[in-house]
Order: sequence, then structure tokens, then C-alpha cells
Amino acid sequence: MTIDSVGDSLQRVEAQIGRVIIGQQRVIEQALCALLADGHILIEGVPGIAKTLLVRVIAQTLGLQFRRVQFTPDLMPSDLIGTTIFDAQSGEFRVRYGPIFANIVLADEVNRTPPKTQSALLEAMEERKVTIDGVSHALPRPFMVFATQNPIEYEGTYPLPEAQLDRFLLKVVMDYPAEDEERAILRLHDEGFRTHQLEQVGLEPVMDAAELERLRAVVREIQVADEVRDYILQIVRRTRQNEYLLVGASPRAGVALLLVSKALAAIRGRAFVTPDDVKQMATPVLRHRLILKPEAEVEGLNADRILSSILEATPVPR
Repeated sequence: MTIDSVGDSLQRVEAQIGRVIIGQQRVIEQALCALLADGHILIEGVPGIAKTLLVRVIAQTLGLQFRRVQFTPDLMPSDLIGTTIFDAQSGEFRVRYGPIFANIVLADEVNRTPPKTQSALLEAMEERKVTIDGVSHALPRPFMVFATQNPIEYEGTYPLPEAQLDRFLLKVVMDYPAEDEERAILRLHDEGFRTHQLEQVGLEPVMDAAELERLRAVVREIQVADEVRDYILQIVRRTRQNEYLLVGASPRAGVALLLVSKALAAIRGRAFVTPDDVKQMATPVLRHRLILKPEAEVEGLNADRILSSILEATPVPR
């Protein structure tokens, strides 16, 4: 498989997604980057902007097994990963696997469940396996977690710990659609589309797990020049020196930025990474890995603004 075939495959995927999801091109592109880089993604946005629908459509378009888990305060680890039960017919214990055993898992409103359940999800994300009654069970391949959270409603939530946030390759902020896009959404629904009846749209799987793995192998071979790697290094290190940041990005963050920059280059049909690829992916890769000082919030700063200033101040290789 060549770099050109990667672009062709992803164009087919984007065409299918576009039959249901109007607009949100940046979010779709970043989700595909996470898929190609074999990482997890956190999507933040207000209710009603198609976060859940987007994940369902991606899974159906790729022909992958999909499970949705609504995270609630009473969700237990066993509800997520499964448990051992006694089978009266056979007289033996057997494992009842939970919804985490799927290719794409949607952790809806992930910050509404207690730390114990979040810890079980963390093991699955990091190790690609879970432990049920002391026995490890490998998760299917590919395996990817899409998690969503609401940025405006914090009552009854459990903020994700930094260790878990760091396991998300990207944090994508999903915004309202543009006016013409929202007009098209109204027209689509007026013509009879219903989000719970995707089968009526006629979405067709245009890829499978084997092809996705071949695409990932091509992405891993994307070339990164020494100057571009150094550019990534300088961006990451400057987050640790910024006066408004208590904690900057870790070495894992630099690796993540390298991987998704390769994925973006592949999507754009290039066999090499440019500084623009790095610059475009820096904010979604780094925004959730930074801890701001109290004075930064007093001055009205957030992670995105601080990253913007760091990117502006970091010399771009030519």
C-alpha cells in the first residue's frame, strides 16, 4: 500500500461520513488522525452537536464493532469490563464480557463516573487489556476509545485525573456548525433523516480492520526531518518554561505530536511531515496535558491561548 492509496481510502471514508455529518471537517480530520495514529480521542462540546452521532457513523463506515457506554455516577467497573458468573448448566464459572470488548467504544459523558470506573477504563486505554477477577483479557484489535464530555455542566461530575487525560492522544473541541451547515442539517431532518435510523441512510462500510492496519503501517513510514523533530521538541519544552503553566507537556506528549503529524501528512497525501502539520496538530495534542497556574485563569487565559503564544514564539524551520 502506498501513500496515494491512504488518501484514496480516507476520501471514501470522508464521503460516507459526509452523508450524515454536515460540516465539522476539522473534527472529522482530527478523528481520522487519531485512528491512523492508533490513539484515543476526547471530544468536548455542548449537547446536541452530534458528538455521539459522529462516532457511530465513523464505526459504521469502517465496518468496526461499536459499543456505546453511558457513563453515570453508579456505573461500576464490572459494568464496563465484565465479570465472572456461575453457569448453572455447565457447573462452571465463565466470563461475561462487558461493552469495552469492541473495536470502537464510545464513553459518553466520561466525567460523570467515579474514579474507580475511570481507572478500569484507563487500564483498557493504556494496556489494551482488562483484568477480570485477577485474569488479564486482551481487547480486540483495533481498539479505540472515543470519550465525550460537556464543558458547561459540572454538577455531579468527576474531573478526569491528569494521568487519564494524558492517555488521550487528542482532545478535540467540537463547536456549533456554521449557519449554512446548520441550514443543511435542518433540511436533512426535514426530509426524514433520523439519527437513530442510520440504516435508512444507506451507509456502507468502505474499510475493514485489516485495511486500517495496512494504512497505519504506511503512516508509520512517513518521513520526519531532523529539523521538524527539533521543532516538535522546542514546542514541548517551551510549555515547561511558560510563566503561566504549572505543569508542561511530557515526553509522551512530544511522541503523540510526532505520530499525529505523520497521520495528518498521510491524509494530505504526503510521505513527509511539514512544520505546518505539527503546528496544526499541536493544540489538540497538548491542550489537555497542561496545568495552568491560578494567575493565568485570573487573567482570562486558557490552554489554547497559551499554546497559540508558544507557537508564535517558536521559530519555524525552513
